[in-house]
Amino acid sequence: MTRQRWRVAVVGGGIAGLAAAVRLRDRAPAGTEITVYEQSGALGGKLRTGQLAGQQVEFGAESFLMRDPTGAESAAVALARRLGLADRIVHPTVGQAALVIDGGLRAIPGGTLVGVPGDLDRVATVARPAADADADGGRPLVGPDADVSVGALVRSRFGDEVVERLVDPMLGGVYAGRADDLSLVTTMPALARTARVEHTLVGAVRAAQAAAPRAPGAPVFGTLAGGLGTLVEAAVTASGATVRRDAAVRELTATTTGWRLTVGSTRDAELVDVDAVVLAVPARPAARLLAGPAPEVAAGVGELDYASVALVTMALPQPPLPELSGFLVPSTEGLLIKAATFFTTKWGHLRRPDGLAVVRASVGRYGEEAHLQQPDADLAATVHRELSAVLGTPLPAPVDGHVQRWGGALPQYTPGHADRLAAARTALRAAHPTLVLAGAGYDGVGIPVCVRSGETAAEEIITALGGSAR
Repeated sequence: MTRQRWRVAVVGGGIAGLAAAVRLRDRAPAGTEITVYEQSGALGGKLRTGQLAGQQVEFGAESFLMRDPTGAESAAVALARRLGLADRIVHPTVGQAALVIDGGLRAIPGGTLVGVPGDLDRVATVARPAADADADGGRPLVGPDADVSVGALVRSRFGDEVVERLVDPMLGGVYAGRADDLSLVTTMPALARTARVEHTLVGAVRAAQAAAPRAPGAPVFGTLAGGLGTLVEAAVTASGATVRRDAAVRELTATTTGWRLTVGSTRDAELVDVDAVVLAVPARPAARLLAGPAPEVAAGVGELDYASVALVTMALPQPPLPELSGFLVPSTEGLLIKAATFFTTKWGHLRRPDGLAVVRASVGRYGEEAHLQQPDADLAATVHRELSAVLGTPLPAPVDGHVQRWGGALPQYTPGHADRLAAARTALRAAHPTLVLAGAGYDGVGIPVCVRSGETAAEEIITALGGSAR
């Protein structure tokens, strides 16, 4: 018999968990009790808007894709519209970025798909493709059920320089990982699909680009005037959820009617009974919670590893910055910085009447976490020195700065990840349909992916509880 009043726990107050809560409020039966449990004191996960030199700045994710891979409106845009924030969406005023090559800046060539070229002549200014390596061998590049690393595929077709100078820094900017370790299927699904049909990599890139056409001049990225923190706040309000901050869920136990959560410290534990759970936390804490009710699923989920990064943001008095949105750094350049964004150049709504320029650098690559052990002041000094070197001029001392460390922030999708995750979810659904994984890097990175993952989890919960969605 269906309960008159459902009780649903959302474990994890990042954007995936909050998107799940909003979807539950919109689609679950009236009166559904939704509680969000967040271990830290802050909601939003990697969305965090702060203040620097008296003005807003993002200390986490800075933007979202406007379109999904099919060309439709992205889940992030749809959520902003649902929350009444569509009129706050703004777009970059400067879109051109650069690569650091041999210590200097060179414009990122056009016509690539996450750095993989569809026209070899256009990338010659930054990398020399291997001659005649991308020959038609009479069969698709990738088997129908196969997955390979992006680096392995691109090296075999275009050579080392294209990987090291183009693909690696592009993927590194997103995942803080290396192309040779990252799954083609998970990180570049559009290219994976066409590589199962096309016989050359150039052909696969062009086919992937043609499959998701974009109107000329249509913006690729957007953000919210007022900061992405407004998305978090509006989602909390719209969800009508009870929010429990500083509330660590330490254990999940299956009951005859649903789940029992053990919340808080071992000395003062609180037991909470609910009908269903959306588990929207990263792989390691998820695996710990799954270890009791679903140990085999926990083992599969726990295989996903993460890279740690730090974001160093500084406000500088009128530095001579180029008219670029920022730059990416190949690991072969030997710099601690892996990417930099010129906030007040890239985003017109952030330009300041006092002339201060805000620059943010991302540091840290997977496997090199030791570099992040420096104190904040030393890390900021290194970033300032490297920025000066790349720009070819000594930058003035910052008037304000901030170091945001994100431990275990970016998932490292090794080949086969998609199949492993699908198997884990299938097993979990069969054994415990009212316990659903969402976001937190399982399905990819970026705000739209996390929002869609949370919304999908909410729909699965509604179906599992057997109620009629509104």
